[in-house]
Amino acid sequence: MAATAEKNRELVITRVFDAPRELVFKAWIDRGQVAQWWGPKGFTNSIYDWDARPGGAIHNDMIGPEGAVYPMKGVFREIVEPERLVFTTTAIEDEQGNPGLENLNTVTFAEHNGKTKLTLHVVVIKATPGAAAALAGMEQGWTQTLDRLDDLVASADREIVATRVFDSPRDLVFKMWTDREHVARWWGPKGFTNTIYEMDVRPGGVWRFVMHGPDGVDYRNKVVYIEIVKPERLVYSHVSAPQFQMTVIFEEQGAKTKVTARMLFESATLRDNVVKQFGAVEGLNQTLERLGERLSEEMKEKA
Repeated sequence: MAATAEKNRELVITRVFDAPRELVFKAWIDRGQVAQWWGPKGFTNSIYDWDARPGGAIHNDMIGPEGAVYPMKGVFREIVEPERLVFTTTAIEDEQGNPGLENLNTVTFAEHNGKTKLTLHVVVIKATPGAAAALAGMEQGWTQTLDRLDDLVASADREIVATRVFDSPRDLVFKMWTDREHVARWWGPKGFTNTIYEMDVRPGGVWRFVMHGPDGVDYRNKVVYIEIVKPERLVYSHVSAPQFQMTVIFEEQGAKTKVTARMLFESATLRDNVVKQFGAVEGLNQTLERLGERLSEEMKEKA
């Protein structure tokens, strides 16, 4: 990595990622992925808009490790997939909504011997005296942010990912994933039923349940919740074998909801073994199909 800065008004960082260019580029425009890496170490995100097209809006509340909220807005100006992104970001608004900081960000993605050479160029367009601390920490903040992006793209061969759009509002879809009575009716691949002993949906809370397979085999499961951002995101650790971390992103798409479920394993070998032994890819897809069926039933009941 190389970084240069000039009087806190301009910053250039170059980083080589051990991942294909298309994958790295997608991590910048896919809202669900952006939520997982944007911001310095310890930050989380509540993304309201990440409309990756020229003129598309950016609106994200960055939440610091201590719970402080840092609103960020912006606009995409240029998108040349998978080569180049240009967008503005604004922050530190006053009571009239005027930003105290505005940056123009240009990100280029170049092939580099099977890897991706990323160059980030940040130009400060506007900075009021109240933005001095943000300017002073700009290089460190972006460096940590790109570290988190590196972690995300490096995990691609350790993941199982499934995405589905449901014709239901986000609050309802989130409830279906966190209410034990609902979960018991749809969780697992086709033919499975569930006995839920405990489901404490809060950071540190435990979810204990048994999945009953159609062949009569029982599968005991224990989950510990890590992060709950209602109705946007769930992160939990499956601590019984096979161990993995699940991240579920719920995105509003008008009256519909896009769900992205990501299972992250400790190694590519473990991920491949779970796919081979348990049919985890098809199992996750069937689980989302059953969620869709349950949502349809719920919508009909409410009509």
